[in-house]
Amino acid sequence: MAEIAVEATEVPAQLPHVRVAVLGAGKMGGILLQAFLKQNLFNPDQIHATVGHAERALALSTQWGVDVSTDNLEAAKQSDLILLGVKPFQVPALMEEIRPALTKDKTLISFAASVKTRSIEDTAGIEIGVIRAMPNTPSALGAGAAGLCRGRFVTAAQMELAQRIFETVGRTVVVDEKHMDAVTGLSASGPAYIYIIIEALAEAGVKVGLPREIATQLAAQTTFGAAKMVLETGYHPALLKDAVTTPAGCTIDGILELEEGGLRVTLIKAVMRATQRAKELAAG
Repeated sequence: MAEIAVEATEVPAQLPHVRVAVLGAGKMGGILLQAFLKQNLFNPDQIHATVGHAERALALSTQWGVDVSTDNLEAAKQSDLILLGVKPFQVPALMEEIRPALTKDKTLISFAASVKTRSIEDTAGIEIGVIRAMPNTPSALGAGAAGLCRGRFVTAAQMELAQRIFETVGRTVVVDEKHMDAVTGLSASGPAYIYIIIEALAEAGVKVGLPREIATQLAAQTTFGAAKMVLETGYHPALLKDAVTTPAGCTIDGILELEEGGLRVTLIKAVMRATQRAKELAAG
């Protein structure tokens, strides 16, 4: 039987009418840009990105198949949605640079830590929608957590678009801006705390006789599984903990050691300290 030729069809982009600029396609900007392409949120010709050096721009343009340059103003002119991916101290200069391209119809999303929406609005000099986002590094694997808050001039449609964008790389919550420093202290810094816990569990596995590779795999998968139980069952962590802790069993002895060692209080203090540092950075 002769083979039947099947014409390949391209899946259309989910947001075909939105042009997006990623100004500062570094670590997080690059993660988001690649997620947009992987999830087919935008067509490559809808995306414009910028980096600091021409050689890097050429390399990334070839790698990603999108327009990458060093011209922030031109990228902003060509876009409806502008993501600010530069470091916090670079935001004022970037805003001054792109201000001629800004209009009330455009949307700005900043994921520069501790930079307030009011500050960006004031620099823009117009009533433009500004959304502040705080994603985290597991976004690279589609397992991120992002907190979003709205500026004074953000419409419901703009907020919905922002949520949709960050949901391509994980879960999203919307909070008042007064809570964004807490989001930074918890979910943005949080992966580092979890890595320490995984490392410690793996070291404990080695201590009791497991090969290091197996101990690390068990520690990481156990952490992943426990997190998934919380997210997908909706049960309180204490309830799930109690389900593992049988009377006079092994787990309760381990929990007593954790409590005696102050793990709970130490983690609470870590989030509090990171949150305070975020507030200090916001205050300049």
